[in-house]
Amino acid sequence: MSDIHEGLDKLGYVVGEANPTYFYFIVDEGKYPPIWEYVVVRSMENVNGNDVEVMVVAQICEILSSSLALDLSSKPRHEAVERIVKAGLVDRRILAKARVLGFNYNGEVLQPRRAVHPGNEVYRAPSSILKEFYSYPDSESLYIGSLINRVDVPVSISLKGFRRHLAILAQTGAGKSYAAGVLLEELLKKGATAIVLDPHADHVFFSRSRSGGFYSKRVTVFRTPESSGRYNASDIGFLSTYEIKFSDLSVDEIATICGIEERWMNIISAIRDALRELREQKGDSYSLEDLIKFLESNDDENYMRALKYVRKLQRINVFGDATTHILNILKPKHISIIDLSGLDDEVSDYVAYRILNDTFNVVKSQKYPYPVFIVIEEAHRFVPSKESTLSKGIIKRIAAEGRKFGLFLIIISQRPSKIDPDVLSQCNSQMILRITNPEDQEAVKRSSERMSEDLLRDLPGLNIGEAVIVGEIVKAPVMVRIRSRETMEGGADIDVISKLAEASREAEEGEKRLAELVIEERKRIKELIEG
Repeated sequence: MSDIHEGLDKLGYVVGEANPTYFYFIVDEGKYPPIWEYVVVRSMENVNGNDVEVMVVAQICEILSSSLALDLSSKPRHEAVERIVKAGLVDRRILAKARVLGFNYNGEVLQPRRAVHPGNEVYRAPSSILKEFYSYPDSESLYIGSLINRVDVPVSISLKGFRRHLAILAQTGAGKSYAAGVLLEELLKKGATAIVLDPHADHVFFSRSRSGGFYSKRVTVFRTPESSGRYNASDIGFLSTYEIKFSDLSVDEIATICGIEERWMNIISAIRDALRELREQKGDSYSLEDLIKFLESNDDENYMRALKYVRKLQRINVFGDATTHILNILKPKHISIIDLSGLDDEVSDYVAYRILNDTFNVVKSQKYPYPVFIVIEEAHRFVPSKESTLSKGIIKRIAAEGRKFGLFLIIISQRPSKIDPDVLSQCNSQMILRITNPEDQEAVKRSSERMSEDLLRDLPGLNIGEAVIVGEIVKAPVMVRIRSRETMEGGADIDVISKLAEASREAEEGEKRLAELVIEERKRIKELIEG
């Protein structure tokens, strides 16, 4: 590596104490690297029993500018400072702290076991080194953007890393759903099967390109009969109905939905007897209303107690003439968006429970042989940290067991502190956009072993569309600017300025029209009087 430094931009020298995780360097006169800049420094590492010279990649995480002449400890007064500055006696020194990311050895990023030596030269990392550092083979590469400080360096994440689940976390408006859309585009290109639980219709336009044309026919939006939907069906593209035939529900399913505990055997037996009678009378065409009427017509105490629970099902209006089979939702190289916009939380929760439970069962039994990616927007609503929901149990089961069968979670939330910690801790990879809430920052820290203190401090400084990515899906922590989407985004905030301008125009036009009507009426009255 004798010529490794040729053509590199030297920034300074390693100073002070260093360890395999961090080092400090004094910046050369006239150089002023920005925070988050990438640097490289020469080091000796033992790899496979041999000492080899490597270039360690690091990222500047702190910068301190100081001057002996203007040291605060001397409590300089304004007049003295002014004289020192005018005399040109200010000695500017810049000290940078860099966190070590690793070194590339034969295509694999390894963590240093030795500290770099004080006095070693520090260079601005060439783009060629960074491209190799953050690249993956095409077969597993998902292109999601570029380095924040190096737009010429593309960043990809590893498809293999999804075997340990992923969380996309950010405060409202930071771009988490946009980032999820980019991820879905890349997964679709790789042939993935995906289900998206979409409470705010953030993804219902996924079949359309940004220009308004069709992006892919491999996208279907499902709505329940109760869904009002945030957008018109004609604007969405491929739309289908999700419904359940009530007579397809088993006694156990009804008990679970209604919150009937297993120990209440008399109530469960009453429902079982009622369903048996209805099946004998009507075959498989009985409805929820038929069950309620049957229970109402019986004076038995257990039937009356069962009726109180069964009436809860009236609030969950997803029952239709036929059950949408889960294999209509699970298709190879296909994304199914479950549009839950306009639904009550209780209905959304049941739909999520039913779809996820069916998905788990068919994948576990190998009736569907391909990996399935489950994207859960507003995850804190479905799997909250303290409250109980119908879908919480199956989500926790998928988080704990799903990867063994090929079920991979992508949970999305603006309130990580409100998500069940068991589920969040199962997400070994995290894509974290801007977060300023201390509780949410602390939840992120607790759930990720790879989120260091300095990375946590960087989160409030991220701009919209910028993210820190850590975990199994990347070789080393990376700060990325999410690329532009190819698909149309749904669920975006309204354009307040243009809408207010539109309201003003409408009001002014109304006032103008009213004034014209008044003039016309006065003219008509005058003509009547004079006539």
